[in-house]
Amino acid sequence: MLDVGDSFPHFILPDENGEIFDSKYLEGIRYIVYFYPKDNTSGCTKEAQTFNEVYTKLMIRNVPVIGISKDSPESHRKFIAKNDLKFKLLSDSDHTLMEQVGAWGKKMMYGKEVEGTIRSTFIIGKDGKVEACWYKVKVDGHADMVYSTVKSLMQ
Repeated sequence: MLDVGDSFPHFILPDENGEIFDSKYLEGIRYIVYFYPKDNTSGCTKEAQTFNEVYTKLMIRNVPVIGISKDSPESHRKFIAKNDLKFKLLSDSDHTLMEQVGAWGKKMMYGKEVEGTIRSTFIIGKDGKVEACWYKVKVDGHADMVYSTVKSLMQ
């Protein structure tokens, strides 16, 4: 698991269009990465929609949002279109990045222990270090909390 002050790992993942997205594109700016289990599920849809609601306020501050799950680029493309999402979705199909940051592991689902994506969010600073992180995220109010944290980091 990553903590505040740790370097966020470099990553190269396909986006919703199947194009390669390199985290080097983000060097020198603050950004948000959130990991979620699956496109088009109720909790993940709500989370995406709430990040969409604060997206404009974040972009005014030049803080892009990137969502990452195991889903395919094609699934992401449909999810973006269906929900009119304004931000990039990346595919970590083999969950390598998720494992590196602690967003993959054992969790309880419907009373059973399973291995999968642990809903997690990170704010990464201009220097590439984690400025804030949340694990086992509860969707309600989370995007607003992330936005408030971004505002406080910029003061």
